[in-house]
Amino acid sequence: MVFEKTRVRFAPSPTGDLHVGNARTALLNWLFARRYGGSFILRIEDTDQERTSKIFETNILDDLRWLGIDWDEGPDKGGQGGPYRQSERLVLYRDCLKKLMAVQRLYPCYCTEEELEAERKALIARKMMPRYMGKCRHLTFEARQKLEREGRKPSYRFKIGEETVEFLDLIRGSMRFDAAALGDFIVARSTGIPSYNFAVVVDDHCMGISHVIRGEDHLTNTAFQLLIYRALGYNPPSFAHHSLVLGKDRAKLSKRHGAVAVREFRSRGFLPEALLNYLSLMGSSFGEGREILPKEDIIKKFSLERIGKGGAIFDEDKLKWFNAIYIRQSDPRYLIQCLYSFLQQEGYDFSRYSPSRFSQIVEAVQDNLGTLSDIVEYLDMFDDHKYQLSDEAKQMLREENSLSVLRALYRTIGKQSADEPSYRTLIETVRKETGFQGKKLYLPIRAAITGRMSGPELGKVFAVLGKSSIIKRIEEII
Repeated sequence: MVFEKTRVRFAPSPTGDLHVGNARTALLNWLFARRYGGSFILRIEDTDQERTSKIFETNILDDLRWLGIDWDEGPDKGGQGGPYRQSERLVLYRDCLKKLMAVQRLYPCYCTEEELEAERKALIARKMMPRYMGKCRHLTFEARQKLEREGRKPSYRFKIGEETVEFLDLIRGSMRFDAAALGDFIVARSTGIPSYNFAVVVDDHCMGISHVIRGEDHLTNTAFQLLIYRALGYNPPSFAHHSLVLGKDRAKLSKRHGAVAVREFRSRGFLPEALLNYLSLMGSSFGEGREILPKEDIIKKFSLERIGKGGAIFDEDKLKWFNAIYIRQSDPRYLIQCLYSFLQQEGYDFSRYSPSRFSQIVEAVQDNLGTLSDIVEYLDMFDDHKYQLSDEAKQMLREENSLSVLRALYRTIGKQSADEPSYRTLIETVRKETGFQGKKLYLPIRAAITGRMSGPELGKVFAVLGKSSIIKRIEEII
């Protein structure tokens, strides 16, 4: 089968939701394909039937789409390299397993999990690298028959010789492994299910994958896989191993650092464009000191050479900064659409807001939103039934000058005939009447009208609330 030159893949295992580290791997592959006019293939590695779940597969595909990562071939689209679930490719693996047997690179292994664990602990105690020491490699035919009569079903191991594995990593440069130090590794389990390293080689070859871009934790796997490529007579793809995503403590990102799944950030109100932009920048650089870029520019500037070898630190505060900028720069119509969708998913009842009033509120608070979830506080602020004073606002309103300001505002706004109060005229009148300015003038008004000590511009708040709501709030406080 003939494939075009540039073909990359993302191959998640549906044993959990999409981790931001895996999302970054998917993004790097997608950017590479889009930058060089190639194909991005989505493959589901679901041979571990005990741990995989259809729900997780559905969630992973949904989260990728939400991020804006599309694929050219995959389980839902088909394509010339399919099928795209490993569970549907078992016949192909069996055929390739026979090829390895024919060239005498496999042997049956009858060791139990308990025996292998004991061997591993013994090697660690001797300060040696844990690996299989070849106990079953030289078993006689009679010994094998005896073990099978005892009911032991063999797995199959790859027979490593005195050889080295060398390759040029497109990010890390020249890599070299002493194959003998790796130990004979399993290519097929006793159940007949292929191992990860064997299935990946078969899949990548048959799908015409030209470049494998993945985390540095796969470096040893690459050595194993190159041995299989060599034994099968396949031409291997090019490899690039990016750094892992780390927490601020430089440990591998995990749940103890907080949210780690894309779905969690979705539920907290992050925009997909912000998360995609942030992930594309982690461990990399766009140059010229630029950080905020549209997707099209990120694709144009992408190259493996820009990806650093050091760990990529995931800083949620930095992500929040990205998100706030994206919200401020969003077209109000797009933001309103995102907010509607978010609130519906969260089950928030905003039926009391007409589309026009909801739009007014969003435009008033857009510059103050850090995440979509922040809108709930502001909706409550504009709702006379849910509006409440914070402790800081109450403290402010206990001050003597605060009541003077509010009484002046109350008298002034009561004289206005228009329903939408003229904020600048009101403030100027109150300033002249009380002699207060700066914080002594503005903070009491903000505390009384919004219930908070910070927030959107007061002029915008006045325009949305209207005369009757403002009067009602001042009356309650006075």
